[in-house]
Amino acid sequence: MDSLGLHLSLPDWVSEYIANGPAVFDTVERRMSFVIALSRQNVRRKTGGPFGAAVFEKNGRLISAGVNIVEAANCSVLHAEIVAIVLAQRTLGRYDLSNSGKEHYELAASTEPCAMCFGALPWSGIRALVCGARDEDARGIGFDEGPKLADWIEALDERGISVRRDVLREEAAAVLREYANTGGSIYNAGSQLF
Repeated sequence: MDSLGLHLSLPDWVSEYIANGPAVFDTVERRMSFVIALSRQNVRRKTGGPFGAAVFEKNGRLISAGVNIVEAANCSVLHAEIVAIVLAQRTLGRYDLSNSGKEHYELAASTEPCAMCFGALPWSGIRALVCGARDEDARGIGFDEGPKLADWIEALDERGISVRRDVLREEAAAVLREYANTGGSIYNAGSQLF
């Protein structure tokens, strides 16, 4: 039986990529451009799926970054958003990023959340979600995004999480298409059958 000494490793290139970038991303477009670049590098370096995410302080300071490492880690929950949230929680030393509502953290995701990542948001303490590509862009290349509420944006808003969509959508969707066009694995394509 494995102990719960959970060890989460990003591809080696991610820390170098972060170190060469700014510490503060002062606009939502710069934050989104950063997570799209992560997703693109993940595709081109063949280290995971076409998704990137990062957690930022309200002022745009980077707290953590994540890329999809589902296949590399043999773990279905290691979507970019989950990885970024887990690493932010470890960095800050608490499971509630909002610190009981006292602090404001934003999750920028290259694609709208799937059903699992949507479900994780309210418990994470994230207070804002910024998305690039849409759910239908991911489904369009074959990914199964799961059964998400039709009114998911309103559901998050009711829990105090603001949502902004379509930030650099075309650029984010282009990474999804590049992944599909270069033979990237659509690892959950058959899951809707179960």
